[in-house]
Amino acid sequence: QVQLVESGGGLVQAGGSLRLSCVVSGGTFSSYALGWFRQAPGKEREFVAYISPNGDSTNYADSVKGRFTISRDNAKNSVYLQMNILKPVDTAVYYCAARILIVSTTSRNYAYWGQGTQVTVSS
Repeated sequence: QVQLVESGGGLVQAGGSLRLSCVVSGGTFSSYALGWFRQAPGKEREFVAYISPNGDSTNYADSVKGRFTISRDNAKNSVYLQMNILKPVDTAVYYCAARILIVSTTSRNYAYWGQGTQVTVSS
């Protein structure tokens, strides 16, 4: 059974930073492509970033490019999202997701999901 547990969310002022973490248990972590998605109230879940199984490929939504950085530590079965220069529009529940091998920006392609962590950015 594959489980993902996010942490690191919270309340931060605009311009601040947060680092989200997601620990994955079950399966072979090094075979997972990992993604971060977010969902704001009343909006659809949207892609934020992904990273390939060996970490050599990353991709970001235009809205976060240059501000957010995704990384992974295969020794710790963990994926991270460093979020800098946060804006009120970044307020959402952030989810990490995993799928076998192939990266994707489409949420329905991911088989495994965490429960989400709330990020709130005040102006």
